[in-house]
Order: sequence, then C-alpha cells, then structure tokens
Amino acid sequence: MDIKDIKQYRKADYDIDDMFIERWSPRSFQEKEVPEEELMSVFEAARWAPSSMNMQPWRFIIARTEEDRENFHSFVMDGNLKWCEKAPVLALIISDKEAKTHAFDSGAAWGFLSLQARKKGLITHAMGGFYKDKAREVLGIPEEYEVQALVAIGYQDEKEKLEEEMQKREQPSDRRPVEESVMEGEFRK
Repeated sequence: MDIKDIKQYRKADYDIDDMFIERWSPRSFQEKEVPEEELMSVFEAARWAPSSMNMQPWRFIIARTEEDRENFHSFVMDGNLKWCEKAPVLALIISDKEAKTHAFDSGAAWGFLSLQARKKGLITHAMGGFYKDKAREVLGIPEEYEVQALVAIGYQDEKEKLEEEMQKREQPSDRRPVEESVMEGEFRK
C-alpha cells in the first residue's frame, strides 16, 4: 500500500517521522522467500533495542522452511492460520523471565524489528492468537522463558483476494488521540 493511501486512514496529531504512520499489520502475504540479508537486518535492529540493565531478554525462534512453518502452524489458532499460512517467515518471541522487565524489553525489540522490516519493504503482523503451551511443547522452550507473541514476516500481496470479512480489516487502522493515552499528574479514565 502506498504511503498516500495509508495517510488517508492514519493521521498523526503531532509531527512524527512517516515510518511510524507507514507501519501497520497487513494479513495478505506473498509466498515469496525473504533473502537472508533482509531477514537478518530486522533481527539486527531488534538486537539494538533498549533493555533494563542491558539484559536483552528477548529471543526469536524462526520458521522459514516448509517443515518448520508446518510445526509453527500446529499451534496457531484457526482465525490466524487462514491468513498467516502464506507468510514466508514466522518468528516466535520469547523472553527470559530472569529479567524483571522481560516483557517490556521484548516489546521494545518487537517495535524495532517491525520498523526495520517496514524500511526494508517487508510487512509484519504480530499475533497473540496461538496456543502458548503448545508452542512451548512443540519448540522445546524451557520454563524460564515466557512465550510472548508470534510474528508473521514477509512481502505484502495486495492482489490476493481475501474473504470479505478479512478484506474489511486489510487496511491501516487509526489510533486514539494521544491525549487519551497520556495522563498528567495522576491516573484518569
């Protein structure tokens, strides 16, 4: 989707870099392999995310072969599986629970990853609609790691015909005004 098209759905209340407006979470992927250099650059960006005491608690388990993707598909809920099956890369984000801020820090790494992907012409779609216990079992994840999110990575396929219900959701979403997220002095609803 062109930036002009995206900007019809998304408008910033304050001046920010276009990369924040351009990044969104499409569900329509091309079945096209992501070259090693492109893929590793998104994980390189995640590597440089800030973390408490520089613990870098995030880890990524990736699936990019057909066999590995099929293993991942075994723990994806049906609603997400119908669109993410075409994604050439799936990445499970886990975090080391030893770091007290592991979830927060891993979220920062995901943010860096998603912005770098956008700069590389890739799309990302993070999802929570998967069975975390099954992912732990299938991938052999030790208990000291928390399973956080699953991310589909690839190239957008704008020509694909999606089911009508999904097609309505295949456009960038807006955000609530910044004033509704920032509270000064004390909490308020």
